[in-house]
Amino acid sequence: MIPTAIRYRRVFTLLCCLIASTTLAQDAPIFTADFPAEEFQTRREAVLDAVGPGGAAILQGAGSPLAYERFRQTNSFYYLTGVETPHAYLLLDGASRRSVLYLPHRNDRREASEGRLLTAEDADLARELTGVDDVFGTWKLSDDLARMAWSNRPPTLHTPLSPAELAGMSRDLATRGNSDIANDPWDGRPSREANFAARLRDRFPKLDIEDLSPVLDRMRLVKSEREVALIRKATDLSGLTLMEAMRSTRPGIYEHELDAVGKFIFFRDGAQSEAYYSLVATGTNAWYPHYHRGASRLEDGQLILMDYAPDIGYYTSDVTRMWPVNGVFSEWQRDLYGFYLACYRAILDAIRPGDVATIMGEAATRMEELARTWPFTKPHYRPAAEAFVAAYRRRASGRSSMGHGVGMAVHDVGDADGTLTPGMVFTIEPQFRVPEDRIYIRLEDVILITEDGAENLSEFVPMDIEGIEALMAEDGLLDLYPSPLKERANR
Repeated sequence: MIPTAIRYRRVFTLLCCLIASTTLAQDAPIFTADFPAEEFQTRREAVLDAVGPGGAAILQGAGSPLAYERFRQTNSFYYLTGVETPHAYLLLDGASRRSVLYLPHRNDRREASEGRLLTAEDADLARELTGVDDVFGTWKLSDDLARMAWSNRPPTLHTPLSPAELAGMSRDLATRGNSDIANDPWDGRPSREANFAARLRDRFPKLDIEDLSPVLDRMRLVKSEREVALIRKATDLSGLTLMEAMRSTRPGIYEHELDAVGKFIFFRDGAQSEAYYSLVATGTNAWYPHYHRGASRLEDGQLILMDYAPDIGYYTSDVTRMWPVNGVFSEWQRDLYGFYLACYRAILDAIRPGDVATIMGEAATRMEELARTWPFTKPHYRPAAEAFVAAYRRRASGRSSMGHGVGMAVHDVGDADGTLTPGMVFTIEPQFRVPEDRIYIRLEDVILITEDGAENLSEFVPMDIEGIEALMAEDGLLDLYPSPLKERANR
């Protein structure tokens, strides 16, 4: 017969398991379902290969948000761990080839308010989910670094020195923001990365600090199948947004109303944020490629540019289209847009694996022929077209790129080094200007390099004149759901 004390302990354990299972069933997931532990392990192994047995790598995760906004991990930390807990750290030891994750301890009050996080108390679960070798509280990081620093052969410590990318961020703008702070005589703070590196040097002067960013940049340049799947979904939502915006465009509405259409479609289908602020620019606002105020009213006779994409599971897209506000291309719009579209298709048709300069040179030859033979309706259009093509030819003759990478950031990291290889994802967005009329035309598509060619992930979004006009003849979201505030004001 089982002793009473043991029976009570078993009953108590069973009840605890039932309560825990009920609670877990109601909790939101605390780890990504987009990647298995094996993919994160493979990425960490690549970092260990890069730093070698005489090196180590340390990464600092994002801090707690300073506003009422959803936490988003830095791209680099997520890329290697999948962990979405603030103030986490990762240490990769090249000598032992072990990976250690450091997590803050459980904050019961915070979790009671916001929900569960992966913490140091979940060490076994964290090891299972991420595939790391050990999990400790953040307090242990100093101890482990000290042991490395005071060993007989202290390793070279690699940490990212480039700005971390958070929601809606790319390195270019993050760098500009850090520069603005540094140049402000009443501010002058170092970047978070510079501050972290300085603390490492101060506390462990025996450790040499090197930049890990180039290693991570090379790794992120070529995407895995799971990464491409997320970029494809982000591109689908970006394209569907542009198509719905075409349907909803009418003279008299405002740019921000089309921004609202995009936000609805993005978040309806699971976006965690915008990949970047919406670029909705009507008329001459489009002259400024990153105009994003959304404050202007759409007028009959104008072209409108829209460039917008979501962040889906830490992966983005970048698609642009232009269309006439009144739904029908005018003579001058058909003239300039038609020429640009023919040049744009010449570039798309040339893309394949191989040397970028050769590919761009082939496209430039076709574009030069179009600039010579296109029947422009106004004399100053042809010089503008020739300048546009000449600029593209100059880019083709130098060490250039087809466009910018797309991945975890909309302007993604990684240097293709003049060669397109399978698994690369990037956009093309040649910019055509007619200075006399302040006309600016741009299209943009997301291109995946395949083994034997290229796939345009956003090809389903109409760019031909007939397809755009047909789509704009349909009712859009703004027609079906007019503004309640406007209706109240008109009563």
